[in-house]
Amino acid sequence: MIIVPGQPGKDLCDRSLGMTRRDLLRVGGSGLLGMSLGTMLELQAASSARAEGAPDAPRAGWGQAKSIIMVYLQGGPSHLDLWDPKDDVPDNVRSIFKPIDTKTPGLRFTEILPKLAQVTDKLTMIRSMSYTPNGLFNHTAAIYQMMTGYTTDKVSPSGQLEPPSPKDFPNFGSQIIRLKPPTEPMLPFVMLPRPLQESNVVGKGGTAGFLGKAYDPYTLYPDGDDMDLAKMDKIRVDDLQLRPEVFSMRLERRARLRQAIDAGMPEIEKAVSDYNLNEYYDRALRLVISGRAREAFNIASEPEKTREMYGRNTFGQSCLLARRLVEAGTRVVEVIWPKVANSDNHSWDHHSGLSTRMKNQSGPMLDAGLSGLITDLDERGMLKDTLVVAVGEFGRAPQKGVSTSGNGNSADGRDHWPYCYTAVLAGAGVKRGYIHGKSDKTGSAPIEDPVHPGELLATIYHAFGIDPATIVYNHLKQPRELVKAEAVGRLFA
Repeated sequence: MIIVPGQPGKDLCDRSLGMTRRDLLRVGGSGLLGMSLGTMLELQAASSARAEGAPDAPRAGWGQAKSIIMVYLQGGPSHLDLWDPKDDVPDNVRSIFKPIDTKTPGLRFTEILPKLAQVTDKLTMIRSMSYTPNGLFNHTAAIYQMMTGYTTDKVSPSGQLEPPSPKDFPNFGSQIIRLKPPTEPMLPFVMLPRPLQESNVVGKGGTAGFLGKAYDPYTLYPDGDDMDLAKMDKIRVDDLQLRPEVFSMRLERRARLRQAIDAGMPEIEKAVSDYNLNEYYDRALRLVISGRAREAFNIASEPEKTREMYGRNTFGQSCLLARRLVEAGTRVVEVIWPKVANSDNHSWDHHSGLSTRMKNQSGPMLDAGLSGLITDLDERGMLKDTLVVAVGEFGRAPQKGVSTSGNGNSADGRDHWPYCYTAVLAGAGVKRGYIHGKSDKTGSAPIEDPVHPGELLATIYHAFGIDPATIVYNHLKQPRELVKAEAVGRLFA
């Protein structure tokens, strides 16, 4: 299917705005190469607005990121039981896990993160993430805010939101590839191994929204449910593979035939002359023929030692694949925690069974996968221009067994807590061995340098050399900033 979104917030049926949808569809119809990919590449550049307001003088971290791996811990991990343990607190606040030292003086984790504790000299820990929730303390509203920078008023009494809509604000990854298109013949934005989800609300905050489907992520969701920890071995990328009967020379001949047809249509050629369509056809052709994307997805080619370092489970192998994609030229990779937000087992939504589930399931997976990713990127020299962010939509309540969101919680569980939690950053000029902010005695609220999720997104844009105040037009043609926040400059060296 050919999706032809217009310039963000503009009606392309208005002839005064230039090329119409009808013109572009006529051109697309004359192409014998599959147009969905080519059109996507064309639109990503043709309708991109340049980021305005770049700093007059260089600022710390500005433009150092060429790519980002967002490790999204959907479900809301407990900061108190991972990387912000507290002493001298009541038993119903204290983590059941013992604190351990890390490579960073003054920074302690709990015993379930021994591998990550050995790479903190490469990380920045933000221990003061915080916001006041808009509506109920539900996952979907918080996920939407973290991924788009905006809140929504579509919160029902059940705590759920409406499904994804073309009117939604775009995922930050869509904004980045719109403003900073990749230079390699590679998929620009990939999301794996599952969608963002709370109950039956699937994908909210994970699309390009009003930017149009041309900026949606390529979604890699292997077959198998969330308990299938070997599902990454089932990756299929058939849409990036030539059919057996179409070899590369034949495909190139088809492209030349398309060019000949275009040459016989002078009026259309004139109408689209500013859009360099041949360039985008060529990029799509190179992506399919080169096999660059297909090879990046081939994690089986990695040494067994490397795969073991990341952890032989869905999360670990997703982190490994993220590194391979970035290495091949992908601009944005979002690794979504491989369990639906509100569920059991290795979900981070620990309303009950926290001590067992975190120790035996979610904790070891995070420890190996994230530490393996940081170590591998650093050893390959890729951490210099690859930004890594690991964060959830909120933390967990300081007091166990207490309801803060209307959910039931056992004595061995913690409820949702947006007022204070932790994020992890690394790479692209981010300080190493740095602790930003501080939580209070019980991990209930920041007492130093609070950081709002919007400020974290602004920091991500800043790292790419994109002014967070850059204007984008929504579906109603209203101007909106990428995010209404400023970057946290102190996070950068």
